[in-house]
Amino acid sequence: MMTGVIKTKIDKIWTDIWAGGITNPLTVIEQLTYLMFIRSLDEKELEIEEFANMMGVGADAADLIFPQSEIGQSMRWSKFKDRDSREIFDLISQRVFPAVKKMKYGKLPDFDEKGELIEIPDREDGQPTQTAFTRYMESAVFVIPNPQILQKIITGLEDLYEHDIADLDMQGDLYEYMLGKLSTAGQNGQFRTPKHIREMMVELTAPTPDDLICDPACGTAGFLVSAAEYVRRNFENAMTEEQWASFGTKMFSGYDTDQTMLRISAMNLMLHSITNPDISYKDSVSKQNNVSSKYTVCLANPPFKGTVDAESIHDNLKAVTNTKKTELLFLALFLRLLQKGGRCACIVPDGVLFGSSKAHKAIRKELIENHQLKAVISMPSGVFKPYAGVSTAVLVFVKTDAGGTEDVWFYDMKADGFSLDDKRSPVSENDIPDIIARFRDPEGEKGRERTEQSFFVPKSEIVENGYDLSINKYKKTEYVAVEYPPTSEILAEIRELQQQIDAGLGELEGMLDG
Repeated sequence: MMTGVIKTKIDKIWTDIWAGGITNPLTVIEQLTYLMFIRSLDEKELEIEEFANMMGVGADAADLIFPQSEIGQSMRWSKFKDRDSREIFDLISQRVFPAVKKMKYGKLPDFDEKGELIEIPDREDGQPTQTAFTRYMESAVFVIPNPQILQKIITGLEDLYEHDIADLDMQGDLYEYMLGKLSTAGQNGQFRTPKHIREMMVELTAPTPDDLICDPACGTAGFLVSAAEYVRRNFENAMTEEQWASFGTKMFSGYDTDQTMLRISAMNLMLHSITNPDISYKDSVSKQNNVSSKYTVCLANPPFKGTVDAESIHDNLKAVTNTKKTELLFLALFLRLLQKGGRCACIVPDGVLFGSSKAHKAIRKELIENHQLKAVISMPSGVFKPYAGVSTAVLVFVKTDAGGTEDVWFYDMKADGFSLDDKRSPVSENDIPDIIARFRDPEGEKGRERTEQSFFVPKSEIVENGYDLSINKYKKTEYVAVEYPPTSEILAEIRELQQQIDAGLGELEGMLDG
């Protein structure tokens, strides 16, 4: 659990970095990510050595991460953390960081007598050359400006790990807290989806250990992390060895076009026991992405604004919705990525629900006529503050290629457990538990009136309304007549109040004269 003490320590590290001139939150997280990864390598090495000692044998060089040379051993966190700040700075910037960027097969390269890096040659046994994290390290840049700032960060991280971080779950919580400091939308309109909204969407799709889960606009991999936590929480004690192997590798896939995001998402997943996820540099809606019918679950909050180059859009997406708008193209993409029977929960801007263009109507018709649209959950506009005040909804659907939509469930979310202003402070009002409970009990929803917070709408009515999916199209407002007292009675009350005011003023004047 993230205590106030832990948050204060993280905030102190953050302040130290800002004082050094690094003010972009994404850059701060990126630099902290590198240092956390460097420390994790030494932690893993210490575990290997401890196990070998316990068995009474020397550690097998094939299992070790760090070179056995003097320079190789000096790159270990436990060996340099207490050294002079200038030595640490030179060592990390000139040795450790370049070595991590060239890491292969889970091993760091060595340096020759002249201090030149000796690259690890590729092998022919088909083993993956790099992990998801190291694959995107080649373009990484170490920008911590001076030895003093670096030493403060290392001292702060070491204090957290030694006294506050007990396990991987806590490491994940720490990283989640840092990611929470990303308070602006990306250039393409990406928002970091709040954790409680992600968890609600995961609950609605209910992933299992046998699922293959994808977020084709993964950003910091929040949806994949939430899905992993759900699987562990519900199936941890029943998972087979094969399912655990899948959990650490192929179960979770994510695409993004931002190398920084790919590094951060890979690190986020590693801190949640997903050692080598399928994280790929890929423009999801372009012709370079030919993935089809592969996944059983899609969870995503795709980019909302902007358009893409029409020439680069994959033809089979344009065949479903001929547009350059990313929010529509991603809906077509989810359908292509999913296997038959695969389920999706995704966030869309309200315009997708009622837009009148041919492309808007085409994608809604596709979902309703050729697949099974299960739910439209309208969310309040403050959910994404302080990023933006855009109004959004969650769509839940199943790919069938054979229709299946009969009644669509609508829910008007009015509160998500946080204030709907920029502060997003915790409040008692929260519809999310009710949404999950009602979604799981469709029989109990059938008798509900259109004046209530949730209700079913038959497919035929939606078709008659041009496939409009905005809740206000179907929700009925119940007007209650308000009876006011006679005018003479209101005037009498005003006169009485005026007399009280005059009497009070008279007393005040008397006190001043006295």
